[in-house]
Amino acid sequence: MTDIRRRKLEGAVWIPLRASDLSEEGRLGYAGFKSEFYGVGTVAIPTKSREAASKLEWDDVGISHSHSACVEGDSYIPCDVYDDAEFTGLHLVLEQRGNREEHPEWYLHQDFVIALSLRREGDVWLRIEEGYIEVARLRKDKKGAPCLLEVRSSHLKDYLCARGMALFVTSYRRRTEAFEDASHVKWPNGTAAAKSATDRWQARISEIHEGGMPYGEEWAIFHTGRTDGQNDVDVPEIGLDDESASETKTVRHTGRKLYSVTGELWRNEWIEPATASPLVRRDKTPPSVFFITDAEGKRESAETLVHAGRWLWFRPDVMVLLAHRRGGSLGWHTKDTGNVRCSPSDGVHFGVNRLGLVNVYAKDIAMLPEWQQRIWSGHNVGPEGGVSEELLASQARADPADTQAPEEFLGPGLTTLNELAKTNIGVRLIRDHREVSELIARTHRFRATDKAGFFSLAKDLARLTADSFDAGEIQKVVQPPKDVKWGSLKSLENLLATQIHPRVAHQQLGPLFAIYDLRHGDAHLSGSDLTGAFKLLKIDQNAPYVMQGYQLVFACVNCIYFVIEVVKQWKKEEGRQ
Repeated sequence: MTDIRRRKLEGAVWIPLRASDLSEEGRLGYAGFKSEFYGVGTVAIPTKSREAASKLEWDDVGISHSHSACVEGDSYIPCDVYDDAEFTGLHLVLEQRGNREEHPEWYLHQDFVIALSLRREGDVWLRIEEGYIEVARLRKDKKGAPCLLEVRSSHLKDYLCARGMALFVTSYRRRTEAFEDASHVKWPNGTAAAKSATDRWQARISEIHEGGMPYGEEWAIFHTGRTDGQNDVDVPEIGLDDESASETKTVRHTGRKLYSVTGELWRNEWIEPATASPLVRRDKTPPSVFFITDAEGKRESAETLVHAGRWLWFRPDVMVLLAHRRGGSLGWHTKDTGNVRCSPSDGVHFGVNRLGLVNVYAKDIAMLPEWQQRIWSGHNVGPEGGVSEELLASQARADPADTQAPEEFLGPGLTTLNELAKTNIGVRLIRDHREVSELIARTHRFRATDKAGFFSLAKDLARLTADSFDAGEIQKVVQPPKDVKWGSLKSLENLLATQIHPRVAHQQLGPLFAIYDLRHGDAHLSGSDLTGAFKLLKIDQNAPYVMQGYQLVFACVNCIYFVIEVVKQWKKEEGRQ
């Protein structure tokens, strides 16, 4: 058990609060059988009572310890309280035992849950205020019984600090393996033991018969029964003086000799509280996140940035990292400004400058929780390209730009088009798709931070248009000639050609065909000439990729709204325009 004995909990990322985990491999009593049991019991102890609590052992706090309320004299002791004559502790995990047919239930203490603002989802507890980070998790065995409940060390220590407590952890491990030959185990007399301030370890080799019984031993069978049966009595009774008979026989174990090697480890540990509690007690801690604030590379923390009247610069790929995580979102105010958040409670006003870099007012970053500042800091760069003109117009001159971002119109445009088509034409142009809302949320210019991202954005735009237009529905209105097959975009083009000139329909839908061509550009760029597609989409390939992403989305949205205008007038005018 050397691998276990050298591992300590104090430096672990996850701390078990309770465990009762048995794993087995092979057949019990036969060569190759392996078994390991891991049990943990814990109790939070006020730091002032630590010395008195150091007498606790596995038998006092381990998994045999019952979590149940009781009454002693006139005093009621709640089930979460560990009551000792010298101190009072707190169980952070409570077990509610069932019967033989039901598994026990383990509950994470509600004060711990609420103090850290955790939300339980299935068998994990998430901290929403930190981007849904996993703080506690419960593991169950194959039968569905709880076997391990552990919490993140940093959050546990924060909670312990706030309460002035330390966590006493007592554990027991047993590891057993069956061998045909145990000569490789060099323990004198087949036993070994060691003891330290925290551990007590002992091991032994036992001879067994194949099947698991002790080697060479016998067992006795005793059989006793009454001889004065009362089969002819309706209500028989048995008395102390009734006749009885008994017999005994001895059975000797058989089977080839095997060796069972077992190690056991009892360990008592303390998990110390943190020196500060920024999460539960809201303690102020020294800043650990810094940002570049000038061309010389000077770095400042939130302490000074909160009073600074300046802006910061960031690489645009930070926007995907923020907006695409759970609880994140991206919205637009003008063509180049908007709001981004990675948590429902926090958002910042941003702008995009002429180089495609993201600007945010320094104070807005400084007011964010430190975990969010770390995300921003990883993408912070020195000043370049000036501050976004539209962001300055809004935040400095109080004269917001009168522009619009195409991303804001993509989703509403597709919805409007489908509803108008159903009303005015009698068909739904766009088929239902489970992933549409998710696709729309991640279809924005910040996906295009490099060549691969640009083509990935084109692929999603194609999924929202060419892949989503329903050729079958459209061809109910306008049918292709015999032996001619139309795709979805060609079907839409010919549908519009019943209302406007075919040349205009072809010209106006050209960007959607170009987007469809670009969808495979990342895989076939070297063998494909995509110059025409870029020209048709009016994309400047010398511009920063974020700008190219904007031009791509704009061209797509522009097409969608052209189709909307045609469908909107479907019943007002007949024939070609």
